[in-house]
Amino acid sequence: MIPVVIGLAVATYLLVSNLNEVRFEEVPAGTGQYAWVDSDGDGKVALDTKEEFIEAEDGDYVRVTYREILGNIDWTWHSAFWFFMALLCVVARDAGYMYRIRVLTDKALSWRKAFDTIVLWEFASALTPSIVGGSGVALFILNREGIRMGKSTAVVMVTALLDELFYITMVPIILLLIGTGQLFPVSLEKEIFGVTFGTQGIFWLGYFFIVTLTTVIALAIFFRPRLFKYLLLQIFRLPFLKRWRYDIIALGNDIIITSRELKGKNKRFWFQALTATYFSWTARFILVNMLIMAVVPVMDHFLLYGRQLVMWVIMLISPTPGSSGLAEFAFTGFLADFIPLGLAGGLAFIWRLLTYYIYIFVGVIVLPRWLRRTRVESARRKSRLKPRQF
Repeated sequence: MIPVVIGLAVATYLLVSNLNEVRFEEVPAGTGQYAWVDSDGDGKVALDTKEEFIEAEDGDYVRVTYREILGNIDWTWHSAFWFFMALLCVVARDAGYMYRIRVLTDKALSWRKAFDTIVLWEFASALTPSIVGGSGVALFILNREGIRMGKSTAVVMVTALLDELFYITMVPIILLLIGTGQLFPVSLEKEIFGVTFGTQGIFWLGYFFIVTLTTVIALAIFFRPRLFKYLLLQIFRLPFLKRWRYDIIALGNDIIITSRELKGKNKRFWFQALTATYFSWTARFILVNMLIMAVVPVMDHFLLYGRQLVMWVIMLISPTPGSSGLAEFAFTGFLADFIPLGLAGGLAFIWRLLTYYIYIFVGVIVLPRWLRRTRVESARRKSRLKPRQF
């Protein structure tokens, strides 16, 4: 109980601190008390930076906290219903992940173990930068659940491939439905290899990188894993790449192990895994649709869905744990067109509560009990394998 209490106390502190965080929200012109002055001269409104605003009688912004923004939401049975639907999206998302992890482990995990695995995987992802993710921790979790390391490696790698496959296939579908004209409402800039990219450039660079990486790894796993490892080793013999040689050896070994584990998997296996993946990610994205429906009718659900696909790539470059900071900025920037003035920050907070904070709270409760349970089960497995003395 001691680590649970400490963990909940820390999670509560983070949540309350975020609730009391001061920010500026745009309101109808002339009705606010603050005006934007662009103190740093970058041409971008930083809603959480007080130096960007000065007091003004007929300003366009107000100074509020997330707590005050949430109090401005008209809490009716209508809004309660759509917030409940958003919560169901969280449940559906995790149920899909649980089903998929059972399929990928050939039902070696019970539903209870699948729940613990997914919750702790998300917990790890919330505590690590998005560019790192929780995959390394996932290997430890699966192995501790009794899944041998080779199979654990295959499960984690296939999970990543399935997630990327969803994204790769959904982007063209959305583009066919709505085009690109309204997908990039936020102006961002990032310098990569000396070249400055805007929002659309960042998105397409990220998308084609995902397509390329996924294609290469898929070909390596399903066709020539040993050739892939050999080619990588030859490339990383170059002097300026030698520092990553041991990491590449580990990657090549993982590819070979994954290929061996996936041999002989039938169409039913892949159909179930793909169905669970598309179900989970769809639930993940339409959660935002449900949240916005709680305060205003959504006229174009496909455009809202498409904006989130763009947001997802932008958030992948975040160096902060769980994309904290960038996630809120992306939400208010990309989805502001759908949200009434003054409520974007509040909905962004609820969104983060359902997709980020919830896993911190549940994770700190599940983790100590999971460590105790898996320690006992590991001891039992070892005792069964220990030779008997006669």
